Amino acid sequence: MEMEIKFAGGTKVDAYWQGQVVKTDQPVKDGGEGSAPEPFVHFLASIGTCAAYYVIAFCKSREISTEGLTFKQRMEWDVEAHRLGRITFEISTPPDFPPKYRKAIIKAAERCAVARTIQHSPTIEVVTVG
Repeated sequence: MEMEIKFAGGTKVDAYWQGQVVKTDQPVKDGGEGSAPEPFVHFLASIGTCAAYYVIAFCKSREISTEGLTFKQRMEWDVEAHRLGRITFEISTPPDFPPKYRKAIIKAAERCAVARTIQHSPTIEVVTVG
């Protein structure tokens, strides 16, 4: 797998993957234009949207309506380590959601490939070529 990353001027950096472009910029306070989410926001969004996708897939596979289902992601910053310390997903189910699936929907969210990758962190290597 390979993703092409291009410098798009100023503090903008774009990622190209399978015909799609993920645009990033920095906030104005950090020298950017604020024209797109900063990379860390994309990182956070990728975790939440991935887990939520698994919840949707679980419901669809059992023909359970997602009407009234909400999904929130809460983040806690570890000030001492200067990094994200905890992420909590909160799934609110509507009154008619089948109680027998409450634990299963949590398991579905836990299948998120992004979250599992973070929990078992990959080796990250930076090299120069040329």
